[in-house]
Amino acid sequence: MPSRASKNAKKRRPQDPVLLAKSIMEDIIGEKWDRPAPVEHPPEREKNPHAVAMSKLGASKGGKARAASMTPKQRSKIAKKAAKARWGEVA
Repeated sequence: MPSRASKNAKKRRPQDPVLLAKSIMEDIIGEKWDRPAPVEHPPEREKNPHAVAMSKLGASKGGKARAASMTPKQRSKIAKKAAKARWGEVA
C-alpha cells in the first residue's frame, strides 16, 4: 500500500476534461499556455460625427413638429393611451 507521502509527490491533474487535455498537451510539448489578460474595457465605438449631428437636428424638430400638426383631440387620445400604458388606467 502506498504511503500518503507519495501522493503529494505526483502532480495533480484537473478534473475538468478540457483543463485535463490542456495540462496533458502542456506536458507533451513542454510549454505553458497562458491566456492573455482580458481587456478590462472594450474600446469605445467610433461614431460618424455627421450622423450624430443629423440625429440631433432631427430629434430637436421631431416632437414639436408632430405636436403642431395634430389636433387637440388627437393629442388627448395619445396622452390617454400613454397614461394607460404607464399606470394601467386613464389618469
